[in-house]
Amino acid sequence: MSDAEKKRKTSISKAGNIKEISEFWDTHSLADHWDETREASFEIRATHRRRVTIDPDLYSQLATAAQTRGVSPETLVNLWLAEHLKKGRRAKPSHQSRQQ
Repeated sequence: MSDAEKKRKTSISKAGNIKEISEFWDTHSLADHWDETREASFEIRATHRRRVTIDPDLYSQLATAAQTRGVSPETLVNLWLAEHLKKGRRAKPSHQSRQQ
């Protein structure tokens, strides 16, 4: 961070760091400063997620296995599915070998 950025104060709170900004907004309302704001726009690029329902008993087993490994159930499902699909690509399906 440059010296100029370090000395720069926020437009509404006149704070110079995150702690001062936090303290200001703990005791002030944006409603009192609405006329000092300006419109902002930004782009969000998020990966589209899919949902899959899992039998409750199966999920319970999954949650236990995930906790044992120190990961979330979602992470463990993704790891297991990726591993299964990778193995599937290595092995040729039996119907393909009959067609050749």
